[in-house]
Amino acid sequence: MPVVEAVATVPVPPELAFAVSQTTAPVRYRWDPFVREQHFTDGAPRPGKGVRTFTRSRHGLVMVSEYVSFAPPTTVGMKMVRGPWFFEMFAGGWRFAPAAESGHTVATWRYSFRCRPAFLRPVADRVGGWLLTRDIRRRIAGYAAGCADPEVLAATRRSLTADDPADGGTT
Repeated sequence: MPVVEAVATVPVPPELAFAVSQTTAPVRYRWDPFVREQHFTDGAPRPGKGVRTFTRSRHGLVMVSEYVSFAPPTTVGMKMVRGPWFFEMFAGGWRFAPAAESGHTVATWRYSFRCRPAFLRPVADRVGGWLLTRDIRRRIAGYAAGCADPEVLAATRRSLTADDPADGGTT
């Protein structure tokens, strides 16, 4: 099964780095070049294990994915529930770890996939790997820029405060 990965070191601590990665519209559209439309489904107000997300990519492809793990501020994992016909399986995991430099985070994003139909898989997996590698690198670069964007960071900090019950939030 092919796996693609991208790594970036961002100038914010893991808690904030993780929170930036989980932003929603309109903040997400400011940093994420892959996403054209994204929202939680089934009335979910925020991410969490079992929550589903509708995503329309910049390519116009639609995927519904489900959080299979959600452990702020270190990891998040998702799997495709419904998506483009050429993916038999698609899953992703994002990890956030303290960097050697204080106040920085190493973000590692990894996707695994399997294409269909099976008889085309040897070629389709190679083409898919090339395309997904290009997209994941572009996407993590956008994320890194978002982690340095004062507007993204301010909105993310506000959302963290709003979700903190000690600050009157609604977690």
